[in-house]
Amino acid sequence: MNKVRVWDLPTRVFHWGPVLCFAGLVATGQLGGEAMVWLFRFGYTALTLLLFRLVWGVSGGVWSRFSTFVTGPSHILRYLRGEGGARDSVGHNPLGALSVLALLAFALLQVAAGLFRDDEIATAGPLAKMVSGSLVSFATFYHTKVGKIILILLVVLHVAAIVFYHVKREENLVRPMLSGDKDLAEPFASSRDDAGSRAKTLLIFGICAGCVAALVQWVA
Repeated sequence: MNKVRVWDLPTRVFHWGPVLCFAGLVATGQLGGEAMVWLFRFGYTALTLLLFRLVWGVSGGVWSRFSTFVTGPSHILRYLRGEGGARDSVGHNPLGALSVLALLAFALLQVAAGLFRDDEIATAGPLAKMVSGSLVSFATFYHTKVGKIILILLVVLHVAAIVFYHVKREENLVRPMLSGDKDLAEPFASSRDDAGSRAKTLLIFGICAGCVAALVQWVA
């Protein structure tokens, strides 16, 4: 067997960071009141993590890059017919890639809608005062009634897929996202995961956090 570093540390941190933010957002959203301060903090943190993942999808470890796991319809169909190659089982398989893209897209859309929402009681997104009332109403409706449900369904589907692969295919997808490594029958290149890549991570994350902070301060 060949031990391959598939998920670098930044990718693993990103994977679990939004999970915590999602739980925090759901909890604070349900509590309301003074907890809404924390809802916005979780939201800003989630936006920072999502921006980081977009950049890391271009500059991160080889198996974390969009160019590595985003494939076309024909490749997905071959995988569904059981004609996928060994490379499909290294990082995100073609179906897993669709799940990742859907989660990223709808998470970004949900956070963006939150920036424009206004509950007309005590809390409003930082960008609500900069757009028309109709756009604010639509963003509020989507954020509270539509986007939240879509994200919950996607998360449930994601967990169900993990359980399916573990039970039916005897493939543990959680362990590599904790340790970073996979034992593979064939040798594949490992993702870079050293002090240099982690220093780059801190720089990119700092820039993303700075952009979010600047946005909030600019409209305050």
